[in-house]
Amino acid sequence: GITEAKEELQEIVEFLKTPEKYSRLGGRIPRGVLLQGAPGTGKTLLAKAIAGEASVAFFSIGGSDFVEIFAGVGASRVRELFAEAKKSTPCLIFIDEIDAIGGRRSGGQSGGSSDEREQTLNALLVEMDGFDTEDTVIMIAATNRPDILDPALLRPGRFDRRITLSLPDVKGRLKILEVHAQKIVTVPAMDLAAIARSIPGFSGAEIANLVNEAALNAARHNKEAVDMADFEEAKDKIVMGLERRSIVVSEQDRRLTAYHEAGHAIVGLMLEETDPLHKITIIPRGRAMGLTQQVPLDDRLTYSRDYLLNRIAILMGGRAAEALVFNRLTTGASNDILQATDIAARLVGEWGMSVELGPVAYRHSGEGFLGDSGQQRPHSEMTARRIDEEIRKLVGDCYDQAADLLKKHNRFLHKFAEALLLNETMDAE
Repeated sequence: GITEAKEELQEIVEFLKTPEKYSRLGGRIPRGVLLQGAPGTGKTLLAKAIAGEASVAFFSIGGSDFVEIFAGVGASRVRELFAEAKKSTPCLIFIDEIDAIGGRRSGGQSGGSSDEREQTLNALLVEMDGFDTEDTVIMIAATNRPDILDPALLRPGRFDRRITLSLPDVKGRLKILEVHAQKIVTVPAMDLAAIARSIPGFSGAEIANLVNEAALNAARHNKEAVDMADFEEAKDKIVMGLERRSIVVSEQDRRLTAYHEAGHAIVGLMLEETDPLHKITIIPRGRAMGLTQQVPLDDRLTYSRDYLLNRIAILMGGRAAEALVFNRLTTGASNDILQATDIAARLVGEWGMSVELGPVAYRHSGEGFLGDSGQQRPHSEMTARRIDEEIRKLVGDCYDQAADLLKKHNRFLHKFAEALLLNETMDAE
């Protein structure tokens, strides 16, 4: 699932094997390569693969190995590492989680620990720049926080290449599934492509975990081979949490949950630009009392305004159904409201899709891959009030839209909820 990244790194391996191919035209090999991407996309795995392919000396160390309580130890470790590497050129140095030592320098207003880290970083900067031209020492580093790295570390001559490893697309997921599925016993007619389609946003590490969970599930039920039902169960367990069948749910709460999930599902069915429904359940899982799962047909790279507003309306469908049928509000919709507010806030503040406030960004998301929320840009109190009002208006309008749809399809809502109470779990069909 990372073809482009492999091609870039293949070049480095080739250079280490046949340097004259590149040097005859006067080019020089990149000194350093920074692998950046979300956790579990295979940064460390890729470095291991390069070590195996290049058949040269390989030094591997974690960023935190340099961090020490005693002053000067980190810097001396950096010097030792490079001295060792220069003795056995050509070679590769791999530093995992480089953000532990490579963070921005603070300009001297810091305490002792930060000061020590800066000494380590300075030593690293000097060593990376101070190679003799004869020494073929290539540095590979991995991080999922490129946004906090020091600019001096990222300049060409130190890290010439920054390779982003993205989450695998559907073809990539299928290939990763095939690799891991070889290690377990599966039924002959296993449709791995269908599984790959149903897990958008899964990283390589999560796919490996999914296959393992499916195998453990089959073993738990004393099966001869792993089948589709095991994969479905494993996927639900990872995405939604463990089934809590032992929990005692009162009849009133079950009815409430059934109408809540039916509200989500009906709004999802009635609106045009949405992801197709996949599964609805009123069996408590993880911290949720029930769940309505939608799975996109293909990987989305961009989202339209209509899609996002429909998404908010679907999230509001549960609360609207509760209010319509029972005329009371419960805490069951708390997570839906949280998600809906977040989408609305990003619509207004980050993606510039507000009609009132125009195409202006009032916050921006960092470049990190750890799901950090956006940072606020400075703006006046009046603008802040307008942003709040716009968010409230967007969510309110979507709630009204969901409520109108459920009133219009009232009989369907009751039938749907009854069917859910009877079956507990229903798929899209």
